[in-house]
Amino acid sequence: MAAALRASLLTAALLALTTPLSAQTAINLTGLRQDTSLPVEVAADSLAVDQTDGQATFSGNVKVTQGDMTIQAGEARVEYTPDGKGIDRILLSGRVLFASPTDAAEADEAVYTIDTGVVVLTGDVLLTQGSTTISGGRLVYDLDQGTGSMEGRVQTVFTPGKAQP
Repeated sequence: MAAALRASLLTAALLALTTPLSAQTAINLTGLRQDTSLPVEVAADSLAVDQTDGQATFSGNVKVTQGDMTIQAGEARVEYTPDGKGIDRILLSGRVLFASPTDAAEADEAVYTIDTGVVVLTGDVLLTQGSTTISGGRLVYDLDQGTGSMEGRVQTVFTPGKAQP
């Protein structure tokens, strides 16, 4: 009986390896979970500030850090809250990389809404969790909850663990 169960699980795993996923896939992102109340630090080659529309644009080798999470991009446009006392969103472009000690996500562009902790990555998205990778057109994830979903033409490669006797 155990051999039959193992064979069924192996068949299902192999099917998952060879079949592209479509539409939407739910993802557990505990490695990219973040305390969004922590300060956001930004470093870049240059900074342009526009007081009229409440934006600051960091360009060149942009690195944004919040707790254990690091974001790298070619450019980051910071939009402040209407009262000017906090950051509303960060719009990132130029091959964006989100990284934590255990997970990483990269895409062409990303929008990070600070208050909600939601990040939307678009364009050639690649999520890496240990030895597992998932790619798709759009990744929406909630840093507070550690949950997300990949949309578009979703593909993944699983590395099955060896069954213990």
